[in-house]
Amino acid sequence: MARPAGPPMMSRIQLTVLRPFHRPAARLALGCLALSALSACGGGRDPSTLTAPRNHLLGVDRGAEGGADELRGGVNAYLWRGAIDTLSFMPLASADAVGGVILTDWYQPSATQNERFKIAAYVLDRRLRSDALRVSVFRQVLQDGQWEDTPVSATTTSDITTRILTRARQLRAENGERDN
Repeated sequence: MARPAGPPMMSRIQLTVLRPFHRPAARLALGCLALSALSACGGGRDPSTLTAPRNHLLGVDRGAEGGADELRGGVNAYLWRGAIDTLSFMPLASADAVGGVILTDWYQPSATQNERFKIAAYVLDRRLRSDALRVSVFRQVLQDGQWEDTPVSATTTSDITTRILTRARQLRAENGERDN
């Protein structure tokens, strides 16, 4: 019986001799590769070359088209814009016009140094109605050097919701449409 052509077969003795060197060498090579990849992540950046972040969401409403009552994602454009306008005093963490979600970052009023607020606003419907908007306000108070969650007053959430709805109705009126 003839042996098939191909690489020469190694004897059991050769395999036994090479096997202990093969695994540590592979581990060493993988470790070096991982270290070189990680070292590339921590490259020294010059802070002066970084551009300042811009909040482009406040300047342009790309989802609403002219007098459109609804954004491409299916949420009410006036509620969306009203929420963006009303919450513009706070830094925005994220805003998704398609999903109708606006999340602010923590905001610390200049008058108080020991409390901060965060707001999540959800536009839930295509219609300009009060039940098409849900607002959640989060409050933390600084105690013993730690931020601790505390409840907000009952009127805070309703006041912000009312301001968003009022602004949305103003935007609709400015656009020449009548309110439902």
